[in-house]
Amino acid sequence: MWIRKSELKKLSADIRRIIDGQDIDLRDNCEGAWGILKNDIHTLANLKNEQVSALSRERDVMKDTLTNISHQLKTPLTSMMIMADLLENALAMDNPPPDKQAEFLSNIKIGLTRMEWLATALLKMAKLDAGVIEFSKELIQSDALVTLALEPLQILLEIKNQRVEVSGEAALICDKRWTAEALTNTIKNASEHSPNGGEIRIASGKNPICSWISVTDSGEGIHHTKIAGLFKRFEGSRSDKGYGIGLPLALAIMRGQNGDIEVDGGGKGTGATFTLKLY
Repeated sequence: MWIRKSELKKLSADIRRIIDGQDIDLRDNCEGAWGILKNDIHTLANLKNEQVSALSRERDVMKDTLTNISHQLKTPLTSMMIMADLLENALAMDNPPPDKQAEFLSNIKIGLTRMEWLATALLKMAKLDAGVIEFSKELIQSDALVTLALEPLQILLEIKNQRVEVSGEAALICDKRWTAEALTNTIKNASEHSPNGGEIRIASGKNPICSWISVTDSGEGIHHTKIAGLFKRFEGSRSDKGYGIGLPLALAIMRGQNGDIEVDGGGKGTGATFTLKLY
């Protein structure tokens, strides 16, 4: 088969324009090796463009993530620096009030605790995003899982004088450590949105479709238009002290185990309910 020189020049020019980022359609309906070659080059060009677009999107996501992380870390750091300066000034006094010293030290410890939690949560999220977590499967009773999930939250619940009511029982097949992490974040969210002296209700059960554990706070509920945004990283927190990372982390853990989180916004005197499901 003979190919005219002009056709080769045109194909070469089109390929150069594709390399420069232009959208050129090289498809040829003609039969024969020449048409096949042009169609293959067109397919290759499309794959290249898709890869470039994907890399660009990943770069934008990484940029936004790093910006959010920087902002989240800067807030407690600034607060602790202010408290450290105030403590230094107080110690420079002849008789610094002990209650003020205790207050400044307490605020610094709170800031450090929040930074430690944030750094740990971000590391776990990064591992989940990278797909390096291999979830194990074992049989565990829901009451044992709840006990494990409540351990890191005892101080928080005591400070806010909140009660936890546990009911129901179910056997779940899941990764005990990671599922407890998801449940801890869900209970922490309920605590943040329940009043001091409020109650958090944890229930569990099983149906023909899934095993589940639900967490209900005693807050004002969530408007249905805001539910979808709860699981957006750095955006979905309903608390001015939240980071917007706990619920997205919980959802990533559940979906990594073929599970999900269902939300009932409640309202009209009923708190919101988050149900962790394992299918």
